[in-house]
Order: sequence, then C-alpha cells, then structure tokens
Amino acid sequence: MRKPAGIALVVSDVDGTLVTTDKNLTPAAIAAVRRLGEAGIGFTVASSRPPVGLASLVDALDLRLPMGAFNGSTVCGPDLGILSEVLIPEAAARAAVARFAAEGIDAWVFAGGAWHLRDPKAPYVDLERRTLRAEPKVTADLAPLLTHAAKIVGVSRDHDRLAAIETALAGDLGTRAAVHRSQAYYLDVTPPGTDKGGFVRDLGRRLGIPIERIATLGDAGNDVAMFRASGLAIAMGNADPTVREAAHAVTGDNDSDGFAQAIERLVLGAV
Repeated sequence: MRKPAGIALVVSDVDGTLVTTDKNLTPAAIAAVRRLGEAGIGFTVASSRPPVGLASLVDALDLRLPMGAFNGSTVCGPDLGILSEVLIPEAAARAAVARFAAEGIDAWVFAGGAWHLRDPKAPYVDLERRTLRAEPKVTADLAPLLTHAAKIVGVSRDHDRLAAIETALAGDLGTRAAVHRSQAYYLDVTPPGTDKGGFVRDLGRRLGIPIERIATLGDAGNDVAMFRASGLAIAMGNADPTVREAAHAVTGDNDSDGFAQAIERLVLGAV
C-alpha cells in the first residue's frame, strides 16, 4: 500500500468503525483522536445517524469541525445546528415506504429533527434508542412525514432478504434517491446526489485540504463513496469483502480497537 505524504484530515464512519458493537467509544479510540489533534490533523465523522445521534461524540472527542449526518445529506456543526440539508423527493419517499410495506418490513422516517416509527417494540428499536440516546415518536401514519423526510430506513432481522430488497429498491428509485445499507439490518434511503463522498470532498474544499491528504475509515457499503474521495481509505476488519476490496488498507475490527490501530499505524505512522 502506498503511504500518503502527510494526512491533514481524517473522516470516520461511526457505527461499525469508531464505536464498538455495543455503541461505546473505547479509551484507545478517544486517545487516538486526541493524538490526531496534537499532531495538527483535523478529525470529524460522517454517519448515517441523524444529528442528535452524533451529540454524544462531540464532547467525548472534542469535535470542532462540521459533521456529516444522514450519510452526508445533512451537515451540522458541533452544536448540532444545521449548516445544510437536502431532503428526499416526496415521490421517492413514498415509493420507498410502499416497497417496505409490500415486503412486510418496518420503516422508520427521520423528519423534522425526529425519529418516527409505527411500532416501538419492533426489531432494533431498543438498539437505535441506545445508539441515538433519543426516543422515537410513535405514529400510526407515516405518510404526512414523507413531504420532508431526510432519511427513511427499512429494518429487518433477515439480512439476506434486506440485501435483496436493497438491489430491487435501488432499481426502482434509480437516480431519485440513494439506497445503501448502513448495517446488515438497516437499509437507508437518503436524498439523491448526496453521499459521504460528497461530504468529504466539500469539507476538504472548505478547509483547503486536497483529497490526497484526507484519510477515511469505514465498514459498510455507504462508506465506499467516502473511500473514493480520499487519498487513504481504510476498511475495518469487520467490513464486508467488497468494502475491504475498495480500500487501500484494512485494520482490525471495531471491537478490537481497529480504529485506534489504524490511526496510530497508518495515519500518524505515515506523517
């Protein structure tokens, strides 16, 4: 693997990358981010989470740069104030929710700064509560929310089936929305023309940092666009084979401090 000539910015995915499966920041991860700051290297995150789901990271990691929420379609500051936002076109949002209903899987809608769902006892709701540190709003009818949805998620314990739905829904929606799984059990529908790669490129331009001096870390299909927008792309050991193949390097898994290992060995070790 080629070594970059001085990384100036690191952008990391959160779930499956920066935090453990139990959604915790380890002491090693916190120390690695601190070491980046001491070396004069900027750090921020790009995540499928909503802005509220990034709040716990701001203080723990002393984040000072803009963050990419909803796979980069919403950009917020460390105070969670919205800097820019793109919404899913209503027709695409309705088509996505209709597909999920036809497939018999749960749909969540993130709109107006809140997380909306029909069944608070459905699979993965408790996990998302712990992840976001926020409560969902229960509603019998998601339809009124689809005029201003920032993200829609199809949720299922059947990972293979969700992968098949991902392919079918991406074909249905075409260029009207972005369709990617952020986890094996979450299928995200986000605004068209926006992804983590776009967030990384825009942030690099804003900070005057060229692509070749940006490093990215991730584990899922929605991180590949971010890999393509950086000079050093690092996949987690827990990533799918296709994601690992898209990266320049592979580190340990997220439950074995793979993030911290990558920062120390591949980023700081190459400076």
